[in-house]
Amino acid sequence: MNKLCEKFHFKQYKSSMYYAAANGLAEAFNKTLCNLLKKIVNKSRKDWHLRIGEALWAYRTTFRTPTQATPYALVYGVEAALPLECQIPSLRIAIQEGLSEEDNVRLRLEELEALDEKRLETQQRIECYQARLSKAFYYAVGC
Repeated sequence: MNKLCEKFHFKQYKSSMYYAAANGLAEAFNKTLCNLLKKIVNKSRKDWHLRIGEALWAYRTTFRTPTQATPYALVYGVEAALPLECQIPSLRIAIQEGLSEEDNVRLRLEELEALDEKRLETQQRIECYQARLSKAFYYAVGC
């Protein structure tokens, strides 16, 4: 396997054997992605590989209640520009295009500097959300 990885310049990552609890986040995301794909593929389900980009775009640009943000915004520090915004410029796009390159770079750096703080706040929101869910489950079960 190592020779194969070297030949094709793959970087190999190790993970625990299949055990859903150990790979919880990956399993949850895979379930979400499968549900998205079920909604957009043909009945024959043979075109899923052509539609996966659309499903990922939908996932990355959808607002999440626990994080109070979109996954795209948490990675890049700004909301994604929708394809329609490029054809019919929104106020946000018009402002960015009106800036000089230097001002645009400065604005982007400010956004990236604020990103760590935004991610920390998001992590705290997730922890509070999960605590509320576990408390609700505890009461629902009647323990």
